[in-house]
Amino acid sequence: MLAYVARRIVLAGFTLWTISILAFVIIELPEGDAVDEHFDALLAAGKEIDRARLEPIRRYLGFDQPRHVRYGKWIWHLMEGDLGFSFYGARETASGCIPPLNSVKQIIGDRLWLTVALTGFTILVTWSFAIPVGIYSAVRQHSVGDYVFTFLGFSGLAVPDFLLGLVLMYVAFAYFDMSVGGLFSADYANKPMSLAKAYDLMNHLWIPAIVLGTSGTAGLIRIMRNNLLDELGKPYVVTARAKGLGSMRTVLKYPVRVAINPLISTVGYLLPSLVSGSIIVSVVLSLPTIGPVFLTAIQQQDPYLAGFIVLILGLLTVIGTLVSDLLLAVVDPRIRLTTP
Repeated sequence: MLAYVARRIVLAGFTLWTISILAFVIIELPEGDAVDEHFDALLAAGKEIDRARLEPIRRYLGFDQPRHVRYGKWIWHLMEGDLGFSFYGARETASGCIPPLNSVKQIIGDRLWLTVALTGFTILVTWSFAIPVGIYSAVRQHSVGDYVFTFLGFSGLAVPDFLLGLVLMYVAFAYFDMSVGGLFSADYANKPMSLAKAYDLMNHLWIPAIVLGTSGTAGLIRIMRNNLLDELGKPYVVTARAKGLGSMRTVLKYPVRVAINPLISTVGYLLPSLVSGSIIVSVVLSLPTIGPVFLTAIQQQDPYLAGFIVLILGLLTVIGTLVSDLLLAVVDPRIRLTTP
């Protein structure tokens, strides 16, 4: 087990290094750089500024150097804990002034824990609902409940997340008189964390959690149902029932442990998909998460901010894959992480 984990950590480092190269190169493929994008944004806003006044920032960010040199410095600074600087949030600068740069660490730090809270809550809701419903639909195949959950599942896959978000926002505001949009009420938005603010956060988490988890829950229900149906028809289940083992005990002890394997294997892509796939939903619901920042960073050709977020997504993928492999070995004794 330890040797397996050590090998995976080494491979994870190589994977993240490869991702960093691809992300850095792809972000800089369009013409120009972040300084040019900022200059064009100032001109579009009607602010007159001499391009020469932005040259010190260009040199400070290293845009006057070759790409491989800037990439090497970026990686070195990341290893030292310096995430660099970004133009994010600096577009409302007064005319003629050189815009102050914002620290990537501060930009990400303010939103990372909210993203983690939303992602964790969404995963909890998704799995808590998908597994029992999938088991029920398989055991009660062709029943009224099975048809109802099948209809809801296909509806969840068909309805766009942002449209569902708009509908839930309207229902929450019109029928429950709840504040919608964001993750905090106006009274707690700028206050330090406390029990009252945490309770306010929980009151706002359910709408984005349902919106983000609907399509994933529907897919997991279908996977669990179909795999469990395959297992229920196998000889070992028939033999267990013939020996007098209770129906529910037979289902939960044996076939469910096998049918749940595909669900566990989805952890590898579930974590990054909830972060990167929530961009439009976060914009619609005004969520202070990493998604909208990532979109803006790509539009501004900001290599340091966008590149670090891509590395976070890659790290989540690597961690999710490792966790899913370890869970599979625990749930299914037939799976071994090392060769004999």
